[in-house]
Amino acid sequence: MNHNIVILTGSGISQESGIQTFRASDGTWNNFSVLDVATPRGFQVNPNLVHQFYNDRRQQLKTVKPNRAHDALAKLESQWTAGRFILITQNVDDLHERAGSKNVLHLHGSLLKTRCVKCRHVFTNSEDITTETPCPRCAKVKSLRPDIVWFEEIPLQLPVVYQSLKNCSLFLSIGTSGVVQPAASFVDDARVAGAHTVELNLEKTEISFKFEEVIFGPATQIVPPYVDKLFAEFPVHR
Repeated sequence: MNHNIVILTGSGISQESGIQTFRASDGTWNNFSVLDVATPRGFQVNPNLVHQFYNDRRQQLKTVKPNRAHDALAKLESQWTAGRFILITQNVDDLHERAGSKNVLHLHGSLLKTRCVKCRHVFTNSEDITTETPCPRCAKVKSLRPDIVWFEEIPLQLPVVYQSLKNCSLFLSIGTSGVVQPAASFVDDARVAGAHTVELNLEKTEISFKFEEVIFGPATQIVPPYVDKLFAEFPVHR
């Protein structure tokens, strides 16, 4: 019998590395209105502001590093042989990859990728971008934007996500708010598939009642022991 694992992570897992959670209760993000820096309309009105905001966040990535929770999930992926493993993240940082995770799906894009709205070219980029930066493929200026899924846009790779949920036997939700769709409904799909569902979070969320098992606390304190528990239950698969 295959024991396929699907893991969803949110901002709570990266917060302990020093990355501010996506949205504060007052509707601001790093002291910016989300409407100004995380919507297509905001980019249309003031692209310079949006570029500067994401330039700053891109540079911040160079000052942080993965924490014990990221490391534990990378260990789980590398040693799990009982079935398939997929890690879905709502985060736009690269801390999962830097910890060693390989099979990572970024629902909301990546800070380290830039997209050309003219030729659709997406490329890896860790440097600052301005409205005058030319696209490396078509050479046009005023055409680049962060490869980030903003409000009002559709998350990436959803067909792969839903197919994975249909075939999973264990679904873990780690550090997510439980309010951002469609990710907040992934637990419903996992339950339909008959998966055991577990929420690991700092505190109770609006969807905690949907999970069969809930564990509350900082990600660095609760994720590593849960991974060790899985290996104890399936000792041959490590």
